[in-house]
This record gives sequence, structure tokens and C-alpha cells, in this order.
Amino acid sequence: MSLRAVCVDFGGVLVRTEHEAPREHLAQRLGLDYEALYRLVFESKSSRRASVGEISAEEHWNEVARHLGIPPSEIESVRSQFFAGDFVDHRLLGFLRSLRPSYKTALISNAWSDLREYITRQGFADVFDAMVISAEVGVMKPDERIYRIALERLGVRPEEALFVDDFEVNVEGARSLGMRGIHFRAPEQALAELSRLLG
Repeated sequence: MSLRAVCVDFGGVLVRTEHEAPREHLAQRLGLDYEALYRLVFESKSSRRASVGEISAEEHWNEVARHLGIPPSEIESVRSQFFAGDFVDHRLLGFLRSLRPSYKTALISNAWSDLREYITRQGFADVFDAMVISAEVGVMKPDERIYRIALERLGVRPEEALFVDDFEVNVEGARSLGMRGIHFRAPEQALAELSRLLG
């Protein structure tokens, strides 16, 4: 069956940390090593709760501030420096934009409550027919329910959709439903595989 939809992840695919120096300097300033800071932001209990919408992104960052022993008023500068080395891949976004209207497009992301606003502010919400964000739907990849929500919103069957993610386990989650999958390792590799599969 021919493909009708392309679904992509956000962090690690459309937005990637290209420069680690800002995050390394921040960790040093806070008296942590890089990995400890990364885990606190992305793998802590409050991060997981924010990822399924149990708490807001702001509440998660307040919890990070509490853990670091800094006042909540300082967390915005910490947050800004933490993400200062991130890069929006406009080439990939341009490719996705070029697929429409021939193909439907969706974002499927394990993310906090502030992602939709960020995407709108950055000016690329128009790239997607649907945005499925874990904090909004209460379930995270690789749980099959999050892919089913995306398929339903796009009005396509699993075998008509393709999913791109930088975590193999999330790609396998999509494949287990019958979707095709691409494990993102580099933009050139992903674009080549997308072009091949889309013919």
C-alpha cells in the first residue's frame, strides 16, 4: 500500500543540540556534571510527569529550580542557557513542507505542555496537519496509543504512514502497528531514506 502520511519526532530530529558548550558551562556554573544536569531536566520524576501532562512545563522547571537550590525567578536564564546550543533544522522542515498537500504530515513528540506554543512562536506550525504531543494526550512513545491518535487525526491506516525518530525503541513502537519507520541518525541519511520510500 502506498504511503499517504509522514510523521516525525521533534527533539533529536527537527531540533537538535548541535553545540554542547552552553550546557556544559551551565552545568559547571551550577556545580553539576553535564550528565547530571541532562538527567535532571529530561529524566527526572517531574520531567516524566510533565511529559504525560500531570504537571505543566513551568511546574517542572520550578522543580528543577528547587532541586538546584535556586529561586524560581532565576530558572528562565537557566532554561535559556540549557537550550542555547539547540538548532532548528529548517532544511528538514522545508522538506516536510514540500510534501504537502500530496502527503499528510504529523508531529509525534514526547514533550511538555509548552511545545505547541514554541512551535507556533518559531513559525513552523503550518508544516503539520496534526501535532500529537504527549503532555496533551497523556501517553508517551513507544506506547502504541500515541501513534494511533496521530493516525486517527490524519485519517490514515498504519501501513499508509511513515515515522521518523532518533530513538530506535520509538521507531519499533510505530513498526509494531504496521507503520514504516526510519531511525534518524543524521539529516542526510534521513532525507535519503525518506526520498527513497516516498519515491
